[in-house]
Amino acid sequence: MKKVLVLEDEPNIRSFIVINLKRAGYEAIEAASGEDALQLIKEHPDISVALLDIMLPGMDGFEVCRRIRAGDTHMGIIMLTARTQEMDKVTGLMTGADDYVTKPFSAAELTARIDALCRRVGKDEAPAHPGELRQPPFVLNTRNRTLEKNGKRIKLTQVEYALMKLFMENPGEALSREVILDAVWGRDYFGELKIVDVNIRRLRLKIEDDPTNPTCITTLWGFGYKWGL
Repeated sequence: MKKVLVLEDEPNIRSFIVINLKRAGYEAIEAASGEDALQLIKEHPDISVALLDIMLPGMDGFEVCRRIRAGDTHMGIIMLTARTQEMDKVTGLMTGADDYVTKPFSAAELTARIDALCRRVGKDEAPAHPGELRQPPFVLNTRNRTLEKNGKRIKLTQVEYALMKLFMENPGEALSREVILDAVWGRDYFGELKIVDVNIRRLRLKIEDDPTNPTCITTLWGFGYKWGL
């Protein structure tokens, strides 16, 4: 049974989420504060997905996300927010989240997002065929899912790894946002296309010499992206 951390300070909302997670076959680990969540992650290192509310007393969800990513690149993270401002969504993704859900949300939508993210986490945990994708100065090791640039390791999240693999397997090919979304997030993902743009922006910060003038992942305006090496 996969474990899902639920960080939500509102008891009614947390109870609603927990009940529906259990109905969907997940084990729910409850936390009411950021500090509690980080402690529970230490106690349960096999947590597959963390649901993080943004608005919390004390340590907010953004900071919890940053701290999780500082020590764990494989845990799936979904931000929960009652806000509709674009900046909150972008900030959550840029701090390392894989997805976001805006309140109010239905149980069906939330469990579908968790199901899709768990499948991606599962793919990362599954044995891979030995091999490397080499496009100097990058080497993507598909056995242990690591990326090196000029011999230096670059720490990637599961989504960033999937993006790199997709681009390096299709050098010079124009990939639409829809194709990227289907390949990385799955055909059953029904979120917004902007999640592609924000994650590519985050990936560029890690791999480009000058993220403001990218040469590795180039933008095809109005269409998508291309691996430009």
